[in-house]
Formats: sequence, structure tokens, C-alpha cells
Amino acid sequence: MSENRSTILQISLELFARRGYEAVGIQEIVDSAGITKPTLYHYFGSKSGLLEILLKESFTPFLTRLADAARYSGDVTNTLQAVASYSLQFAGQNPSLFRFYLTTQVAPLDSEPYQAGKFIHLEQQRILQELFLKAAQDHGNMKGRHIAYAASFLGLVNTYALLAVNGEITSVDNLVNQVVHQFMHGIFS
Repeated sequence: MSENRSTILQISLELFARRGYEAVGIQEIVDSAGITKPTLYHYFGSKSGLLEILLKESFTPFLTRLADAARYSGDVTNTLQAVASYSLQFAGQNPSLFRFYLTTQVAPLDSEPYQAGKFIHLEQQRILQELFLKAAQDHGNMKGRHIAYAASFLGLVNTYALLAVNGEITSVDNLVNQVVHQFMHGIFS
């Protein structure tokens, strides 16, 4: 990967995370990266192309590892701890990326950020639904609830991760256990 391409991706991410996708123009990106517009267009075609590549390249490896963490092997709690641990670790290591990704999920439905980030949320939801479908084979009271459980768990993990990356939670030592315990409380009742 060329140095210019990497620089454009990094600078764009920082600007998008700090100010929002819509508030950042191509001129600001190229000025901050010390490149010309033709260079940006060469690598990404457009601002929306830049956004799509930024999210795809950043989250494809995340989604692959999340699927690995979510492989159910008979223990719901351990599997959820693996999912929460990996998700919170990723968010902690990539706070700007994580924060920006979450903004894509609350953007207007027809907007470029929502459309570009939609695949991430849908794949996270699919991975977790599959986990809960498999767990329901061992836990009959979970049957038919895989969509709600996946959405609830994902929402809980993302909320705690956002609190941590924003510095609103300073002690993250026991965060994985706290997230899983809070989710599991009542799920089997």
C-alpha cells in the first residue's frame, strides 16, 4: 500500500471521527494529508469511495475475528465473554475508528455514512444471531429470541465500549465480566 494512500485513510478517519463525515470536505482532507485532489481521486475515486474503503479495510478483519470469537461450543457465557472481550479490545485499540463507525449507524438512512457502514452492523448482527440460534439448541427458553438477543447484546457491548473510549469509564479491568453478567441476568429466567 502506498504511503499516500495510508496517509489519506488515517487523516480522513481522524477528521471524520472528530467532526463528522458531512462536515469534512475533500479540500480539507488533501490539505491535511499534504497531497493533491487528483491523488485522492486516484486511490478512492471520490469522498464516498474513500469512506467505503476506509470502513471495509478497517472492519473486514474485525468481523472475521468476531466470527471466530462467537463460535458457540456449548458454553454461552464463555462465548459471550470472548465476543465482548474482542469487541472491547478492538474499540480500545481503535477509538477514533470505533467512535466514527457508531456515528454511521445513527446517520440518516439515505446518507453516505449510513450506507457505507451498514454492512458492519448487519454482519455483527448476523454473527450474534447465529451464536444465539446455536445456543438455543442447548437452552430451550432461548428459542425464537435470537434476533432480540443479538441486538441487545450488541447494543450493550457497543454502549460500554463507547463509554470506555470516551473516558467515561476509567476502570475497564472487569468490564467484560460486567457486560456479560448484565446481559445474562434474566436471560435464562
